[in-house]
Amino acid sequence: MPAMACCVDAAAAGFSPGYAVAIPAAGNPLPAPVTLSGVPPETNNLEVSHWSPSLSAALYKIDGWGAPYFSVNASGNVSVRPFGAATLAHQEIDLLKIVRKVSDPKSSGGLGLQMPLIVRLPDVLKSRLESLQSAFDLAVQSQGYKAHYQGVYPVKCNQDRFVVEDIVRFGSAFRFGLEAGSKPELLLAMSCLCKGSPDAYLICNGFKDVEYISLALFARKLSLNTVIVLEQEEELDLVINLSKKFSVRPVIGVRAKLRTKHSGHFGSTSGEKGKFGLTTTQILRVVRKLKEVDMLDCLQLLHFHIGSQIPSTSLLTDGVSEAAQIYCELVRLGAHMQVIDIGGGLGIDYDGSKSSESDISVGYSLEDYAAAVVQAVRLVCDRRCIKHPIICSESGRAIVSHHSVLIFEAVSASAYESPSITSFGLENFVEGLPVEARADYGNLSDAAIKGEYETCLFYADQLKQRCVNQFKEGSLGMEQLAAVDGVCDVVSKALGAADPVRTYHVNLSIFTSIPDFWGIGQLFPIVPIHRLDQRPSMRGILSDLTCDSDGKIDKFIGGESSLPLHELEGDGRYYLGMFLGGAYEEAIGGLHNLFGGPSVVRVSQSDGPHSFVVTRAVPGPSCSDVLRIMQHEPELMFETLKHRAEECMDGSSIAANAALASSLDRSFHNMPYLVVGASSSCSLTAINNGGLYYCGEDEYNAPAADSAAAEDEQWSYCVA
Repeated sequence: MPAMACCVDAAAAGFSPGYAVAIPAAGNPLPAPVTLSGVPPETNNLEVSHWSPSLSAALYKIDGWGAPYFSVNASGNVSVRPFGAATLAHQEIDLLKIVRKVSDPKSSGGLGLQMPLIVRLPDVLKSRLESLQSAFDLAVQSQGYKAHYQGVYPVKCNQDRFVVEDIVRFGSAFRFGLEAGSKPELLLAMSCLCKGSPDAYLICNGFKDVEYISLALFARKLSLNTVIVLEQEEELDLVINLSKKFSVRPVIGVRAKLRTKHSGHFGSTSGEKGKFGLTTTQILRVVRKLKEVDMLDCLQLLHFHIGSQIPSTSLLTDGVSEAAQIYCELVRLGAHMQVIDIGGGLGIDYDGSKSSESDISVGYSLEDYAAAVVQAVRLVCDRRCIKHPIICSESGRAIVSHHSVLIFEAVSASAYESPSITSFGLENFVEGLPVEARADYGNLSDAAIKGEYETCLFYADQLKQRCVNQFKEGSLGMEQLAAVDGVCDVVSKALGAADPVRTYHVNLSIFTSIPDFWGIGQLFPIVPIHRLDQRPSMRGILSDLTCDSDGKIDKFIGGESSLPLHELEGDGRYYLGMFLGGAYEEAIGGLHNLFGGPSVVRVSQSDGPHSFVVTRAVPGPSCSDVLRIMQHEPELMFETLKHRAEECMDGSSIAANAALASSLDRSFHNMPYLVVGASSSCSLTAINNGGLYYCGEDEYNAPAADSAAAEDEQWSYCVA
């Protein structure tokens, strides 16, 4: 190990971690620098003589959780492969170019939207949907299964209008449907499926009242392929009575409580104690009652749900096999069964570990999942000589997670900085210490000279604590306390005991945009979207804008408590992306500190020079929007403040009053997040365009003229 030069003056000059400082004995002149050996040098597993994008991809495990949709390009930026493995090199989309296009002011050829930003990628959504369908089609064909797969998307995962409409449109060719769990979800599903396949299922889950069931029966009158799934036994009487009242023959399903239980975090809704579903005893009573009213032929679907993020195909096979037995029993009892709905549970690999022992990973592929389901149903039905049912699934997380990327800025980074201290200042500091503290300092000095490093840390800590107590008592000044901090920090750094982790302050609300991290500890991959051709020299945690100590991210995939990050560069922007967050986060997010949602853009692949087109851009909620949600009236608030300003600025010029009113107006109309960099002088251009940009699907490849941009920076996008 290298020897380490030690002198107090190094602290003032700014020494490198791993270099200790000889501490002079109290009352003695400062010694000359001495050499200490044996201090372990600071190790840095990021230290490599040269760096490359491929090393960054490995460091952040992008090829594990991101394949086949995300990679690092030769420029060191994260790129999107919109068609998965079928994406050609020229079709890849650079995320940094999207951010620049969206956030640059309109005068520079951008859209002028404020960060943070959600980038939606409908091409990825289409690829996920087609991959799921292909996996089941392959399993059906290869195993000689005598029915087909026909999935539905549970809209609770992401109810955004364009997400749901895309799924209906992309899935129309293979009869892909929707699942609703509440009355507003049912209304949007009914509306969207009017443009979908007539054979697509509309699965009605959740607790139901008269209005919910009436809506579902009305959907059947609209020729929508609606199935009312009984979550509670009491719902059956409502279905029977209302169907007779409206003269509608319903299609009924039952949700079964399986004995198979998912033991992971997401398995709380499974097993006999699960929140939803009927026991075998209750299912038998439902069969008897339907038979009594001559409606047993209406019972056609069995639904169950093992739990989200099923970790292994062995657990999946166990649950599906149990459900298939119940299905066969219902056929034996006379029900006209047609469909087995295996619910959700198809997981995704958030950390790239491909582990069946983790809540944030899965040990199987789409093909493995589909093969296990088809085989389990086929084996049970074949043994019972029962016709193979249509297989339906409600795989929301697996469909929408990849298509959405949350991008946000790190606006500053902080680390503890001890005050510098000169040799002369140190002598004065020591002479001013109380007797007990001088004794601690003397012991620290002796231990440093002898190379007793653990003893050094002990006496440094004791010195610091003693001085803190004396400061609280009023017997020690702030300057002396700061000097103690400096000395102790020098010792810690010299011995490699200092905390090297910085806090990066990000322009984001975790409670709004990543609520599952705060609520249930869900981890998502977070990666810088650029500068990946450079070695990250820091480690950091992320702290958001909210006035809440929980507003931080200090746990990351791979079991890490900090994230490799780059040094912030002056006025340069530093963008981070959270990936695989397309399910649940937007719907669950709240308004803590009145931070609303991010801006949202919809980006599709195109044949333009930058391989993408922005087809829709919507600014995030303004301060007025979030205030209005909490029952405030921004217009009245503005008038109150304007009137108060006129009173307080009596005598000011008309122009000054007008400028103040204009500034107030902008504050109400801008987003609650920080305005960083050049855009701080610009109001959101979307405000002047009715709040959004939009172009139709048929205009994807129509380039818009942009006289403000240089010829080699022309962008293919539509702004209406």
